[in-house]
Amino acid sequence: MTEKEKKESIREEEQAADEVAVGQEEAMENEPETGAAEEQEQPEGLSLEEEFNNMKANYSELKDKYLRLFAEFDNFKKRTIREKMEMMKTAAQDTMSALLPVLDDFDRARKAAAESDKSQLFEEGIGLVYQKLYNILKMRGLEPVEPNGELFDPELHEAFTEIPAPSEEMKGRIVDTIEKGYKLNDKIIRHPKVVIGK
Repeated sequence: MTEKEKKESIREEEQAADEVAVGQEEAMENEPETGAAEEQEQPEGLSLEEEFNNMKANYSELKDKYLRLFAEFDNFKKRTIREKMEMMKTAAQDTMSALLPVLDDFDRARKAAAESDKSQLFEEGIGLVYQKLYNILKMRGLEPVEPNGELFDPELHEAFTEIPAPSEEMKGRIVDTIEKGYKLNDKIIRHPKVVIGK
């Protein structure tokens, strides 16, 4: 093809393109307005779809954050309630620990009065005071730990001394209790001091 033919071919293509463009403009002018609106919305529809997808992703992210925050808050509430319950159970621990020597003294006095020829009234009086104090402490959750005959457990008992076991089955077991142990609401606040058979 010569250059002249190429130029004519290009001109013909341009004229054909112009005619097509003019034909399209006329067709668009003759179409009802709804069709024109649909064509205008179609490119916007793609951006709306993208916007919808973005909003959907944003919604999912926010929902996930909300659920995580809600779960964290729920765990915080449960932990706080558990800690408060634990604190309420052991709030009186210092008071109970301070009263334990008094309880021990009453116990010793009661035993001494029972063994001597002292007056019956003294023994009864001491017994009543001891029982009253003991009942008050028991109502608050105090329980004695009396481990005689049990296997020695360093987590639960405090070894005071070892003596020869009175029998074979008492080896490694608690033979005697020197000082009672106490629990406050099933938590040991004082380990019993014990004598172990060896």
